[in-house]
Amino acid sequence: MSQTFRLDDLMRIAREEGRIVAEEAAARMGVTVQTIRRDLLKLSDAGKLTRVHGGAVLPSGTANIGYDDRRSLHSDEKANIAAACAAAIPDNAAIFMNIGTTTEAVARALLGHSKLLVVTNNINVANILVANPDCEIVLAGGLLRRTDGGLVGTLANRIVEQFKFDLAVIGCSAIDDDGDLLDFDIMEVGVSQTAIARSRKTFLVADHSKFSRTAPARIASLADINTFFTDRSLTPELSASCKRWNTEIAVSRTEKPAG
Repeated sequence: MSQTFRLDDLMRIAREEGRIVAEEAAARMGVTVQTIRRDLLKLSDAGKLTRVHGGAVLPSGTANIGYDDRRSLHSDEKANIAAACAAAIPDNAAIFMNIGTTTEAVARALLGHSKLLVVTNNINVANILVANPDCEIVLAGGLLRRTDGGLVGTLANRIVEQFKFDLAVIGCSAIDDDGDLLDFDIMEVGVSQTAIARSRKTFLVADHSKFSRTAPARIASLADINTFFTDRSLTPELSASCKRWNTEIAVSRTEKPAG
């Protein structure tokens, strides 16, 4: 395989998985680890990746990747996370759901629920739940962010403040090593923080790729979460912290086809 094709494949792996492990990439591509390390160095020099021990990650930044791209990444994992989250949500519940492709997956998993009240600042979530005739939908009006259908800003905050939720279902863009939940837009963060403060319980839905990313704005901590629905086990250190915080971890693994 030529270096040009390898570099393209490495960037695809980085975007889909959030991290490149040099030994695993070498095995996939049938080349030596040293070859992959040289490739990663070239991508790092070009500013496309950041080198870390054993491989590379996407560089830290202040801008998220495109919403359509995010929707297509880890779709099976998101569906499993959403199914587990929806199974923990009772009928007759008042719920807040924020902006994100995983919360959209939760909305699809709630189409069979009855007597729900869902408040959301995510137009996509509202459009999905329209198909559930037994779900009352309230859009938290605000400044429309055309890139992802999000409604953000002071007006959205004020609407969310009018409710007391049984549950907030929250997504995030990144999770730091110390358990902080991070996002890219401070106005979006404000709406999520308001919803958490107005909820009896908070569920976090996020796949494993969020652990290898970073973002500048803090939403909350895993200490503020009742149940974290994800698809891979946390590090021993973060697992110990969650146990100390009484944050339940629910891991839903994607089944691989036989053969």
